[in-house]
Amino acid sequence: MQAWQVHQNGEPAEAMRLQEVDRPTPGDGQVLLKVRAANINFPDALMCRGHYQVRPPLPFTPGVEICGETEDGRRVIATPALPHGGFAEYAVADAAALLPAPDALDDAEAAALHIGYQTGWFGLHRRARLEAGETLLVHAAAGGVGSAAVQLGKAAGATVIGVVGGADKAAVARELGCDVVIDRRSENVIGAVKEATGGRGADVIYDPVGGDAYPQSTKVVAFEGRIVVVGFASGSIPSPALNHALVKNYAILGLHWGLYNTKNPKLVLHCHEQLTELAARGAIKPLVSERVPLSGAAAAVQRVADGVTTGRIAVVPTLENGAAA
Repeated sequence: MQAWQVHQNGEPAEAMRLQEVDRPTPGDGQVLLKVRAANINFPDALMCRGHYQVRPPLPFTPGVEICGETEDGRRVIATPALPHGGFAEYAVADAAALLPAPDALDDAEAAALHIGYQTGWFGLHRRARLEAGETLLVHAAAGGVGSAAVQLGKAAGATVIGVVGGADKAAVARELGCDVVIDRRSENVIGAVKEATGGRGADVIYDPVGGDAYPQSTKVVAFEGRIVVVGFASGSIPSPALNHALVKNYAILGLHWGLYNTKNPKLVLHCHEQLTELAARGAIKPLVSERVPLSGAAAAVQRVADGVTTGRIAVVPTLENGAAA
């Protein structure tokens, strides 16, 4: 089969090489899956660089999120068992962790439903306890993680403020349903949030960016507000001033979604059931901005690493010349 492999850590476009390799052999409790679509996540880029908390042995195939097909023809969502990741024609995954792909979504959309939407659901509902009528601020609202939080926030009855970088991403955020869109490149984020909320601020702030976004969050979080720390796509990890959290009476909540797979896997299944129901009634629909053939995976991972994409890019092995085979 064909698979992208990383033999030496570096930038995705340089580190990833498309090769002919043997199909992976499932271990105990694992299944072989034909990859129907693999979603690109920022951790794929970090893994190529050797900067992710999970460091698979070299060589490895990146790709942490797929829609695959079992040998008996079932369409499933899975997190591949590294080092046999999803940017390949076949992958392996733990049988106990397979989730049924929602009928309402195509392969690329189903692949994109898993990590980003699970993270959003756990962050907004399990950690921040978002309530209808509250104001939710989402940093990087047009990105893969942010777009999921926007849709989930709207589905929960929140007023959603989206912060983006650039006019193109602002247009995407509006299409996603943001009630207010702030372009951090041309507007003052703090002033715009305070104006939009009548000076009160946001009840819940969803931050997959870190860096400069975090101090902005602390200045616009409402009384009894909650800042959900999801990741650091900016590459910079902020150091919060805890006296500020005390004085303003807000909470800083960390979210490591992957831990739920081992600490409380029943919650992951419950979340998937909730997401499937939301997808069935059209309340959420993963924003897949681009579908690329397997040969285009490395370049696409690099674009995600560079922060120039909106929504999700899906690698679809059956694509040929830009159309489904």
